[in-house]
Amino acid sequence: MRRSAASKKKSDSITSSATDLFRSASSKATTKEMDRIDHLFHQYANTSSNLIDPEGIEELCSNLEVPHTDIRILMLAWKMKAEKQGYFTQEEWRRGLKALRADTLNKLKKALPELEKEVRRQSNFADFYAYAFRYCLTEEKQKSIDIETICQLLEIVMGSTFRAQVDYFVEYLKIQNDYKVINMDQWMGFYRFCNEISFPEMTEYNPELAWPLVLDNFVEWIREKQA
Repeated sequence: MRRSAASKKKSDSITSSATDLFRSASSKATTKEMDRIDHLFHQYANTSSNLIDPEGIEELCSNLEVPHTDIRILMLAWKMKAEKQGYFTQEEWRRGLKALRADTLNKLKKALPELEKEVRRQSNFADFYAYAFRYCLTEEKQKSIDIETICQLLEIVMGSTFRAQVDYFVEYLKIQNDYKVINMDQWMGFYRFCNEISFPEMTEYNPELAWPLVLDNFVEWIREKQA
């Protein structure tokens, strides 16, 4: 039996009202969440610059019970898409914490292990590795990073995944005299080396395949050590 037009109209009106109520409740919840995220931001932000600066990040790390050199802080910066090393803008903070669903310090602390799992997925790690390099470009138009900083960055970013390769490469970088800085192409070349070349055998390594020269020299140095 067909419903009358009046009955159908009433039903549609009820459905529409329920949808509007749901949207309103959802919007209010989102607003409250963002208010809490902003409140947390202002706990660490410098009041004059409205930025979380290095001092604020150190305080945040202390409250999270994480060293400021911990890779998870770099991962947090990646999640925020932070542009300037040692600083978080309010927009970056909102972006990162909303994505992590962390509107309190406790939630942020609990989110860090999951964030690390997310970053370490192969689909994300190459992007994070490239971001780590860009994040260390602290001067305008800077395109390369000094050897000492690169060695520290390799330890933080790759040390737990490719320990042997990092140890050898860091040793090589510290004793060689040809390079004072490393650029993005060389940095990404080492990532490719770790993922594509068996180590320490390196039987697949072919210098004809457009590897950065620093890696050709690195492989030659290792082979001389092995001889």
